[in-house]
Amino acid sequence: MTPGDLGLLILRLVVGLTFAAHGAQKAFGWWSGPKYAGWRAGVERMGLRPAGFWAIVSTAAELGGGVLLAVGLLTPLATAALIAQSVVIVGLVHLPKGFWNRNGGVEFPLSLAAGVVALAGTGSGSASLDAALGLSYSAEVRGLLIAVGIFGALAALAISRVRPVERPAAAGPR
Repeated sequence: MTPGDLGLLILRLVVGLTFAAHGAQKAFGWWSGPKYAGWRAGVERMGLRPAGFWAIVSTAAELGGGVLLAVGLLTPLATAALIAQSVVIVGLVHLPKGFWNRNGGVEFPLSLAAGVVALAGTGSGSASLDAALGLSYSAEVRGLLIAVGIFGALAALAISRVRPVERPAAAGPR
């Protein structure tokens, strides 16, 4: 294993397991997390509709994507899911609060997102299940999935925030 592969392994483990832990908080309530019902209510408060759908998607992205990233399996798909989750969380929750983490700002989630983007660009390295299974992905595929993650998140934000037009009640007979 080269020093570069060791660096990728450490980055995958730290970033992947951090995302997976956040997903486990949302799914199971581990480590004082909200469990699914609490997370769904939080998604509802954020204004994402339908809240149940987006709560499941975000939990699956963090838990599933985090585990896949940590073990280095299907790394381009894992990074696409985590990039999408990061764009949504940073844009919707943390960006309005500034930079610093103590104020709920982007400092922490942006750092995780940077790690995911770095892994999306480089691949998972030789100490990964992708390498053990002989799975390799071209730079074009990795780049395409980065774009899919970003644009998918932006589309999800836009679509989920659309509200039906309220129509005035029809006037009855006078």
